[in-house]
Amino acid sequence: MLSATSVIVIASVVALVWAFLNFLTISRIEIKSGGPSESTALSGGGNDEATTARLIEIYEAIYEGAESFLRAEYRVCFYFVSLFSILVFVLVSWGTGWDMARGTFTALSFLLGAGTSMASGYLGMKVAVYSNVRTTVSAQLPGWTACFNVAFRAGAVMGFALCGLGLIMLYLTMLAFRVHYQAPEDWVYLTECITGYGLGGSVIAMFGRVGGGIYTKAADVGADLVGKVVHGIPEDDPRNPATIADNVGDNVGDVAGMGSDLFGSFAEATCAALVIGSSIGVSGGWDAMVFPVIVSAVGIFVCLIASFIATDLRPVKGEHQVEQALKIQLISTTLLMIPAVYFTAITYLPPSFKLKATVGEEFFDLAPWMAAVCVVMGAVGGLIIGLVTEYYTSHSYAPVREVANACKTGAATNMIYGIALGYKSAIIPVLVLALVVYGSFTMCDMYGVALSAIGFLANLATGLTIDVYGPVCDNAGGIAEMAELEPYVREKTDALDAAGNTTAAIGKGFAIGSAALVSLALFGAFVNRIRHASDDALFANGVNMLEPLTFAFLIIGGMIPFAFAAMTMKSVGVAAMEMVMEVQRQFDEKPHLLDANPTERPDYDACIAISTKASLKEMIPPGAMVIFTPLLTGIFFGVFAVSGLLVGSLIASVQLAISMSNSGGAWDNAKKYIEKQSPDSELKGKGSDIHMAAVVGDTVGDPFKDTSGPALNIVMKLMAVLSLVFADTFFAINGGSGLLNLS
Repeated sequence: MLSATSVIVIASVVALVWAFLNFLTISRIEIKSGGPSESTALSGGGNDEATTARLIEIYEAIYEGAESFLRAEYRVCFYFVSLFSILVFVLVSWGTGWDMARGTFTALSFLLGAGTSMASGYLGMKVAVYSNVRTTVSAQLPGWTACFNVAFRAGAVMGFALCGLGLIMLYLTMLAFRVHYQAPEDWVYLTECITGYGLGGSVIAMFGRVGGGIYTKAADVGADLVGKVVHGIPEDDPRNPATIADNVGDNVGDVAGMGSDLFGSFAEATCAALVIGSSIGVSGGWDAMVFPVIVSAVGIFVCLIASFIATDLRPVKGEHQVEQALKIQLISTTLLMIPAVYFTAITYLPPSFKLKATVGEEFFDLAPWMAAVCVVMGAVGGLIIGLVTEYYTSHSYAPVREVANACKTGAATNMIYGIALGYKSAIIPVLVLALVVYGSFTMCDMYGVALSAIGFLANLATGLTIDVYGPVCDNAGGIAEMAELEPYVREKTDALDAAGNTTAAIGKGFAIGSAALVSLALFGAFVNRIRHASDDALFANGVNMLEPLTFAFLIIGGMIPFAFAAMTMKSVGVAAMEMVMEVQRQFDEKPHLLDANPTERPDYDACIAISTKASLKEMIPPGAMVIFTPLLTGIFFGVFAVSGLLVGSLIASVQLAISMSNSGGAWDNAKKYIEKQSPDSELKGKGSDIHMAAVVGDTVGDPFKDTSGPALNIVMKLMAVLSLVFADTFFAINGGSGLLNLS
């Protein structure tokens, strides 16, 4: 039997090698416009040099814009992380009785988590930009296999590279800390120190998601309002000055931001499970304690095997197979994980092990099959939530078609239907989450909830593959439009993108569900830490929500997601207004830009500068609110207030995130459904008044689904992991009552 260390290291290396091999396959595609060459299966004969030059020019402009934004954003993040790591070191050291080792290790793991998150986001951006134009080139070839495989492999590079990098960095950090904490009884301190890794990943995810989301949606909304609504020019038309900024935004928001977000989920879920299950190491040894990490490693092998289904065993040969191929990936990885997790559990967990209850003094007697069932509940629950999300956001089903039909009577009814759809779409996912929480908690206490969160993320490599696939296809379509390629190329990339929109919504469903379970598990770990620090003087019988201070902050916690959503929505609005005025200014000063064949080019750089400046400025207030609210609450009001704050934030964030993400996804696909109709059909097709109403809905939905909605995942996770990291500090202030000593 391989040791846990061997399995984890091999899985990480395999993931990184597989990502590199996929990148090599993509890199063989030359950027050329023209007909297919049978000898190379790439673009060869009949090359149009002018179009090729235009493709390269667009590719370089998008690359430079994305590169400059991420450099500027990560420079801000670097300064913040450097200063905040000092705060982590000082507060953790002081809160643990000036235990400098714990303060140092927590600060170090925080820096490593932040660095890995930044590396993941940057790598994702690089790969996406590199692959976008090659997807466009491949779309010129006959059939669907080539272009689908390029976009899918681009996602695989990101998915497997992030999983491999995140896993190996986390595990090597644990091994390094084990040199100091050698005795199994001391591993509880090791797991407490490693929580800094999750905090670092989540801090970068917050700025990446919010900054990237504001960037992309400011450009998208600005381009849509002036281009499509006012002047009636197509989406991604090269005459629109905001179109390059819009395409840059797809890479920095939907790719880099999503990568950092899901990396944060992986790191936090693992940290929560390790903290809650640290006592398993005393009786079962190191391999048993790191069981949650082994599950993630096994997930890499499962996702790798399943990836061959889409590219080799059942390649995409027609438009109707695109969405099916992506859905099969999610279903197949979930089904394969069930036996894989069971065999992993019986191999690495002892036949029987004890775990102290989160509430009360008793110990649970657990068996490996129980742990496996908890992981499987999470994996299956995630799949159900994903499929429900698809039902509410794909134009293949009734809800989105109802929204499309609502556009017949204008934008107002479109908005009403879309918002109602979002609220309604939260019902089944919340019930599924409730069942998963109840089942896993009943079986394995809070450790079971943490394992369910690991189960949600067990097929993370596949989830990321599908998430990145969407923006790559979206950019490929934009490049085809800007390079003025044949209409069939844009039609093909639009079909790929429509499937990507739906699967991206499925991915958001996974992310929101996993974030809810991760946050609950982190809250359980926070309670454990306070019990340990207070020798069971606090929270031994659970958290009493009827404590006045706890209940007061429960209400305040429920307000935080709404305040955050308001701040980010308004930030998109402010930046979009600047973009609209800039685009209109250029049209007014250069009226010939709107000619069918203009002789001058728009100033794309001015729009890129607006998005960059606005996003860097606007991302700081909402991020600072989420980071400092639990920190200041714990310092001034104590652990009872923090408990209420975390629970309130979790409950409100889940509902709001699901409804906002699904409303936005439904509006987007309702617009695409109308665009597919012919002018003599009931919905009149592109360019009609019905289409204009759908464009308004899509424009409002952009910040719903790509800025505020997805970032709410990070709100609940970041507040919980930050409270966990500073739990000892909060308890050290007046025995957990805070400076104001109100409890």
